Amino acid sequence: MNIIVPTADSRMLAIKEKVRNGERLTLEDGVFLYQSDDLLSIGQMANEVNLKKNGKKVYFIENMSLYFTNVCEAHCAFCNFRKDEGQEGAYTLSGQQMVEYVSQHYHPGVREFHIVGGHNPHVPFQYYIDSLKALKEAFPEVTLKAYTAAEIDFYSRISGLSYREVLQELMKAGLESLTGGGAEILSDHYRKKMRVEKADVSQYLQVHRTAHELGLKTHTTMLYGAIETHEDRIRHMMQIRELQDETGGFLVFIPLSMQPINPRAGIRRRNSAFEDLKTIAISRLMLDNFNHIKAYFINIGTQLTQVSLTMGASDVHGTIVKERISHSAGALTPEGITREDLVWLVKGAGRIPVERDTFYNEIKVFE
Repeated sequence: MNIIVPTADSRMLAIKEKVRNGERLTLEDGVFLYQSDDLLSIGQMANEVNLKKNGKKVYFIENMSLYFTNVCEAHCAFCNFRKDEGQEGAYTLSGQQMVEYVSQHYHPGVREFHIVGGHNPHVPFQYYIDSLKALKEAFPEVTLKAYTAAEIDFYSRISGLSYREVLQELMKAGLESLTGGGAEILSDHYRKKMRVEKADVSQYLQVHRTAHELGLKTHTTMLYGAIETHEDRIRHMMQIRELQDETGGFLVFIPLSMQPINPRAGIRRRNSAFEDLKTIAISRLMLDNFNHIKAYFINIGTQLTQVSLTMGASDVHGTIVKERISHSAGALTPEGITREDLVWLVKGAGRIPVERDTFYNEIKVFE
């Protein structure tokens, strides 16, 4: 009697067959892909999935990243953005001060403000409401994509309001979408080890669930490259996938390559290009119910972003103007990029650049 022992090659072929038939990949499939060194096969599968969903279109947005405060009660091990109240470099801007800052950098093509910041316990919840109001009154045509699920949980704690009530108050002030931050790795063990002193796994998911119930479309992330295992990453994707099955409220998944605290850190302290591309491709394969996987050039660089467009990514984020969080943690990439450079970058990969709004409505197709 012959016993057929599965080999890496036969396992990869079985996964390819699943992908081509539109079958959902399992935890074991995802971990196998991470452990494989066959990046080209993984990337080719992800590319096929993406082409079926989006054709050759690659999306970007004209946006600005805004940070009202860097004062934060949490002390997450990976964060170099946060400050204590009174510490050198700590700041908390009023709505009017932010409007003045935006006015110096704004041009009529900007379609989105991406707003995140510290969990500042020295100001009331009303401060965070008024911050959005000031921006919406000054720039009514710009979409407010504001705050992470962890920030919403923090506002709930300081205000005594439920997640639903917090979101409803912010929506009255102009909130139109939530950012994806605060997810890190959706593992309570990881969060304890990395001192993630903010929303836990169930709270992160519940905030997004509540936002989706209220009609908000949101974004979600995964910060990889610390102490987590490959299985942790796949379980993270599967939890997000399950919530998307339930609500359909996520617009895009954004894998974030962790940056070392010291900008002078060597390459051994950073994720490899191989790992970054593999994570984008595996995200595309695991998250079959997401339309878009984003390549975040701030963390992986513009050239790797370009390569990722043939490995499952369909979004290159936006112009940003001046990113601070990743750069405070040692990112070596540009703090922003021009619209023209984004178009050039996408065309250089043989793809079609598409300027979008926050909700992936097409503004302009650059044939």
